[in-house]
Amino acid sequence: MTDLLALTAELVDIPSESFAERTIADHLEAELGPVPWLEVHRVGDNVIARTERSRSTRLVLAGHTDTVPAAGNDRARIEGDVLWGLGSTDMKSGLAVMLELARTVGEPAVDVTYVFYVAEEVAAEHNGLKHLFAERPDLLMGDVALLGEPTDGGIEAGCQGSMKVEITMAGRRSHPARPWMGRNAIHRAGAVLALLEGYRERRPVLAGCEYREAVQALAIEGGVAGNVVPDRALITLNHRFAPDRTPDEAEAFLRELVAPALDDGDTFERVDVADGAAPAVDHPLLSALISRHDLPVAAKLGWTDVARFAAHGVPAANFGPGDSRLAHMADERVERSSIERCFAALDDLLRHGA
Repeated sequence: MTDLLALTAELVDIPSESFAERTIADHLEAELGPVPWLEVHRVGDNVIARTERSRSTRLVLAGHTDTVPAAGNDRARIEGDVLWGLGSTDMKSGLAVMLELARTVGEPAVDVTYVFYVAEEVAAEHNGLKHLFAERPDLLMGDVALLGEPTDGGIEAGCQGSMKVEITMAGRRSHPARPWMGRNAIHRAGAVLALLEGYRERRPVLAGCEYREAVQALAIEGGVAGNVVPDRALITLNHRFAPDRTPDEAEAFLRELVAPALDDGDTFERVDVADGAAPAVDHPLLSALISRHDLPVAAKLGWTDVARFAAHGVPAANFGPGDSRLAHMADERVERSSIERCFAALDDLLRHGA
C-alpha cells in the first residue's frame, strides 16, 4: 500500500493557500485523469472524479484543497510517524486518503464521487462547493456525503448553525463634564453584555449527539472624541445554534435574550447566517461505517460544509484524519496512525457498502 504519510507530505509541499490552488488542482487532475474507472471533471480549480458503475447508492467524499497562510510551516517535515506542516491535519491528510481511495478502489460496492474543492478557509461567497451547487449540482448529488474535515477518525455528526448580529445602542451626545445632559451609549452596552454573561447554553441531544449552543460578543465599537459622551455603540454578536432550530427560531431566541436591555432607537440586525445540519448517523452507509469500526460519534460544535449537502437533501457527516484542535496552528501536525485508520475504514466501506 502507498505510504499515506509520505503522500500527505507530498500534498503539503504543494502550496495551496486560498485563491492560489491551481497548482494542486493540476496535480490532482493529473493523478486522477489516467485512472480508467473514473470520470474526471474540472470546474475552475475544483476537481471532481466519479465512478459510474450503476450502483444503487452513491457516496460523496469531499475535501477542500486550500490552506490558511503559512506560519513558517509551509514545508513538510516527517519525524518518525508524525508529519508536521501547513495543512497536514486541515486537510491534506484527508485529501491523501481520498486520492488513494480513488486510485485503488476500482470496483466499489457503491458509486463514489470524490470532490476536491477550493476556498473553504475564506468567505462563503468564494467556497467551491457553493459554486458547484449553483453551476454543476449534477456532479455533487449522492445519497450520503462525508466531509474529510479532521475528526481524528471519529464521526462528527451534522453541524451547528452560525449567526452574526449587530446591535446598535443609541445615546445622546453631551460634554463629559455634564454627562447628565446626554446618554452614554457605551455605558448602555453594558446591560447587553451583562445579559450575555448570564446566558446559560441550551444543550439539546439529537440522535444521541449533544450540541452546546453559544452566544458571544465578538466586537464592540463606540466613541466620538475625547471630549464627547458617545451617542452610539455597536456590539457584534455570534450565536452558534443547534440544528433543531431554524435561523428564524435562533434569531427570535436571541432577540428575546437581549430585549430587556434595548430601548426605542436601538437596532437589532441579523447580518449573516449559515444554517446547521441535523445528524445523519442513521443512514445505512454511515451506520455501517460506525458499527463495523466502532467509531466514536459526537456532535460537530462548529459549522462545516456538511450543511451545504444537507441543504440540498444529501445527509452528511464529518470524518477525517487529524486533530481539529491543531488546525491553523504553527505546529500543525498529523500522525500516521490517524491517516491509516481513516483510510482503512473508508476502504472497507467502499469495497463492501452497507
